[in-house]
Amino acid sequence: MIDESVFTTLRIEAERDEVRRLVVGAVVVRHDRVLILRRRRSDFLSGRWELPSGVVEHGESLDDALAREVAEETGLEVTGVTDYLGDFDYLSGNGARTRQFTFVVDVATTGPVQLTEHDAHLWTKLDGEPPVSDEVREVLGRYRRRLRDPHGWSTYPLGNGA
Repeated sequence: MIDESVFTTLRIEAERDEVRRLVVGAVVVRHDRVLILRRRRSDFLSGRWELPSGVVEHGESLDDALAREVAEETGLEVTGVTDYLGDFDYLSGNGARTRQFTFVVDVATTGPVQLTEHDAHLWTKLDGEPPVSDEVREVLGRYRRRLRDPHGWSTYPLGNGA
């Protein structure tokens, strides 16, 4: 079950672990498919498929960053955060220790995906092997397991973040 304290706890743990940069990622689902985006050729890790994600700005709450990044990268409006799927650490392009927190989000179904920072998108089936990193594949595996055992899911409305 997700509530406001989850966001606070995640920030405290990242600070304790000396993580220098926070990133949020979103599992956006439509009709049993998950949205993934392909990085432009000019980007760090060009051509890699990833979840909608981005850096949490200074003073920004995790849930606000999540809504902003999904809107910026896809044009979709996040209406709620339904679950926390975990995190993973990596080194950014400039060598900063980075932690990505991944959440399942609900979005308003107001139209098609509008890319601004990627060159392609794909609605991939969960039962396949999407062309993503091992870390994202593990996050999607957690999501599949949650679908099989949905007890404990709770929607967290936006606007109350840490």
